Amino acid sequence: MALEESDREDLMREATALKERMEIQFPSESEPFVFGYRKQGELSCFLGQDPVYHFDPDLQLKRAFIDGLLYRTQGTTLAQLTRVRTTNPETDRIRTELQRHDLTTEELETFRQTVLQRLINLKEQIQSGSYTVLRRVPEDVNFLPRLTDDLGKVIDQGLPLGDRFKGKR
Repeated sequence: MALEESDREDLMREATALKERMEIQFPSESEPFVFGYRKQGELSCFLGQDPVYHFDPDLQLKRAFIDGLLYRTQGTTLAQLTRVRTTNPETDRIRTELQRHDLTTEELETFRQTVLQRLINLKEQIQSGSYTVLRRVPEDVNFLPRLTDDLGKVIDQGLPLGDRFKGKR
């Protein structure tokens, strides 16, 4: 995620946790996408400002940020977290609280189908060569074959969910 909630200035510079990362422009998109892998092999996909998908090393969805909402795995479903801000009238201090809604079976299926369709389209564009690599870190790394393979695994498994975060209900 960005350092602040506002639009990211330069995700390639900010995303230092992604040891390998690549910024790609697709002709059908108005802004570039950033894909990368963390130290333990966790894949992250930043499809412009929104949506964002984070996977664990087994390519199971851990978190997503879609339409301004944060989603976090609960193991068998996703928790949708909404930021609610209130201001204390006496101190003018702003308090931020996360309100949680666990997706129903139907909501989870709709979520999965939407994400899967987006990933299928991405994989097809990469396989067709319809993209331009703008930047990569490190410069000599080309992980597009790995990315294509990993997207295929996520798609074939139907967007599996990772284990529930420890300590999070």
